[in-house]
Amino acid sequence: MSYKFKGGVHPNYMKAPEIPVTVIAPPAQVVIPMIQHIGAPCKPLVQVGDYVKMYQKIGESPAPVSAPVHASVSGKVVAVEPRPHPLGDMIMSVVIENDFQDTPELMEPLTEEQMKDPEAILERIREAGVVGMGGAMFPTAVKIRGGIGKVDTLIINGAECEPYLNGDHLTMLNFPEQLLRGIELVRIASCVDKAYYGIEKNKQDAIDLLNSKNPAQYGIEIVPEDVKYPQGGEKMQVKAVTNREVKPGGLPSGVGCNVVSTRTAYAVYQACCEGKSVIERIVTYGGSALKAPVNGLTRVGTPFSHIAEQCGGFVKTPRKIVLGGPMMGKCVSDLNAPVIKATNAVLAFDKKDSAALEPTPCIHCGRCVSNCPLALNPTAFAKAIEIEDEAERYAVLTKEQVSLCMSCGCCSYVCPAHRPLVDYNSEAKSFVRKYKAALAEKEGG
Repeated sequence: MSYKFKGGVHPNYMKAPEIPVTVIAPPAQVVIPMIQHIGAPCKPLVQVGDYVKMYQKIGESPAPVSAPVHASVSGKVVAVEPRPHPLGDMIMSVVIENDFQDTPELMEPLTEEQMKDPEAILERIREAGVVGMGGAMFPTAVKIRGGIGKVDTLIINGAECEPYLNGDHLTMLNFPEQLLRGIELVRIASCVDKAYYGIEKNKQDAIDLLNSKNPAQYGIEIVPEDVKYPQGGEKMQVKAVTNREVKPGGLPSGVGCNVVSTRTAYAVYQACCEGKSVIERIVTYGGSALKAPVNGLTRVGTPFSHIAEQCGGFVKTPRKIVLGGPMMGKCVSDLNAPVIKATNAVLAFDKKDSAALEPTPCIHCGRCVSNCPLALNPTAFAKAIEIEDEAERYAVLTKEQVSLCMSCGCCSYVCPAHRPLVDYNSEAKSFVRKYKAALAEKEGG
């Protein structure tokens, strides 16, 4: 049985999981950023002229919250320097000239005894550089370790609710036994007896396939969920599976839950059972500017420009290129930026599909409030950012709890006045962060 969360919307999902996974040919050079996770950036472990092997660790940090990065091809290091990052800014990166040999440097798979040992699993998860591959990028070993003793319920997120995205669905269809084994390993590492796999009902083929593999033998129960965006949000998953409510500003661990994404669980399988670090993932390529949608198994470090070529090039001039889904994705300004661990989609839209509609005055219909899954008031945020007195603006935005906004885009989607409410929310959140930091600095000084 699944439960329902408040609000949400039903966008045109534009999914194409029937298109089989194709391998995106690795480029002549890969660019491996030293930041592909939440936490401290890695420091390069190699220098120009070094020969590296595929899966070899090339960046690491001793910080508690971090995750190492690895080479996605074998070849010669030709640069260690700042390069464009898909999330913006220039980030220290290792550039490898591909020798097209894919000479591997694998870790030894864990033994059966080690696969029963939470500490051995957690150490392997960290060593393999596994992070939240649903987009959060939080180091998975840190997340699991922090929940031990607090968490009694493990939830695997199989909603993949953003339009266009197909990677999780295709992972379920192509690697069902491996995925279930990976979830079991996450469950053992989490020190819980059972895991719940929440999957939206628009993936019935995957639900049926996974159930046919006897998930109970892995300590897993498949939970079919109603199809509604943003079902894939952690708080929504907790509500859908357990009916527990995560408090405003709280984390799932506060109500005894931990949420791990589908692709992350599969990466855990690869790390523990195959000795592979995270160097590739299924990425959905689509949008009106591309010839046709492609579900591509893509190496980390592959520049977006190379991917466009592999997908047949642009059939229309792209006006907007979005990294991730169209509801919560980020615009990319540089096609030299590479795929990273958290890249689940690259969408290229032409002028027609990316044109912003002219906003009109708010008509106070209340749709943004009724559809907000966190019961916030986006209209109040939009009004507050126009307050000239900064102290008053901060007070109002803090009272309205703008910092809780997850930028899911439901408010903008339903607004009949076409107001860019997500942009207003982002501006408001940014102001609150900066004002709060300035207050802390002033008090500390």
